[in-house]
Amino acid sequence: MHAPIPITRLDQARAAAGECVHFGFCTAVCPTYILDGEENDSPRGRFVLIKEMLASKAPPRRATVVHLDRCLSCLSCETSCGAGVNYRVLIDIAREYVESSRVRSLPDRLFRSGVAALLTSPRMLRGLRILGKPLSGLVCALPGRLGALGRLANAPGLAAFSPRGAPVLPAPCSREAPSPQLRSVALLEGCAQSVLGAEINCAARRVLARAGVRVVESRGNFCCGAMKLHLGFREQAIKQAARCVRHWGEMLAAGAIDAIAVTTSGCGSVIRHYDELFADDAELGQAAASVARAARDISVILAELPLPLANTNSGALVAYHDACSMKHGQRITREPRALLRKMGYVVADIAEGHICCGSAGTYNILQPEMSARLGQRKAANIEAIAPDVIAAGNLGCLIQISRFAEYPVAHTVQLVDWASGGPAPRGLEGFVPRPLAQEASAEVPAAEANGDNSAFW
Repeated sequence: MHAPIPITRLDQARAAAGECVHFGFCTAVCPTYILDGEENDSPRGRFVLIKEMLASKAPPRRATVVHLDRCLSCLSCETSCGAGVNYRVLIDIAREYVESSRVRSLPDRLFRSGVAALLTSPRMLRGLRILGKPLSGLVCALPGRLGALGRLANAPGLAAFSPRGAPVLPAPCSREAPSPQLRSVALLEGCAQSVLGAEINCAARRVLARAGVRVVESRGNFCCGAMKLHLGFREQAIKQAARCVRHWGEMLAAGAIDAIAVTTSGCGSVIRHYDELFADDAELGQAAASVARAARDISVILAELPLPLANTNSGALVAYHDACSMKHGQRITREPRALLRKMGYVVADIAEGHICCGSAGTYNILQPEMSARLGQRKAANIEAIAPDVIAAGNLGCLIQISRFAEYPVAHTVQLVDWASGGPAPRGLEGFVPRPLAQEASAEVPAAEANGDNSAFW
């Protein structure tokens, strides 16, 4: 039988579902509907399935689970919806309902739980990278989701984000002498990123130091809860998020930090909604709201800070990919482009920029066939640009894209680091600066900019 979900949350889901007036704008931007044209794989179709599931008060039908699992949670439907439907809340509640009903087979439940545990545990990830390396070729040849996990672990882009000089074990970042301190921030290291993308965090520290921002060290590495929340494991996600709220809330209340710098947009899109996640929590509600207000993507923070220009990157053509958790989850589109242009790059927008690359957290593991088709589509659009480098604000997207596009990949903050005196991202070491050419694309329309990100400091 289905475990109870608080009636207030079920009412919230029913209200969100009732807001849909079937305009159909969402079908034009939904990646799964675009690929196959299946109505039940569109937001509109999933709304009907979710409404039926919640009204039945019974375990969901197998077909319903299949179509909900195919949803990427990219939220492209939400930003295009003329009625302003809150799809994010609805799909999260639906997934929680599915998981608590225990309709999945035991192997499926174990695999999903294992993936969630692995990707949110830096210790387990480090161990797997060491022990699994000799078996990686064998795992890649396996069919289905195990093979997808192996192929992801061997993605070419992973080499671009390993800490320099120590590809497996954590290595200390080179810390430059900071400028006179202007502000202090906590830096979210990220669960998977602290292991798989440690160089991104190192680059962030170097850039913040040059800008006169002090990084206040956290007591340990905290998981924000995003991964488990999107898999439907809400109670586990809240426990993880609560640790973050307590820790960062204390730092904010004490005046130790001014902001929380986030380099993983998938985490940022959840942290910035902590106020909703803890809305009914008398103990943590106020602190969660403070944390949500203080969390900012690294590109938003750096966009308004003075940075030196080394000119080693001048004229490099960047194909900028909007991670869904940035474009749709946080409505951040203008700041990363403005930052890169300020640092001497030529920025090109990728065609079909509203369509997900297929990474979507654990989607490229759990739905490998659909994910690969989206990755190939994204790579074809990038090929039309022929850039020097592909940039994004999310590690998962960059790893996914590197599997299908034969160009160097780099996090936005790595490019800013290089442009302000840091090392060139891997694959760009031999780049020869050239005169700045006319921009390859127009600025993002002002309507897409997120107003509450402006004038942060």
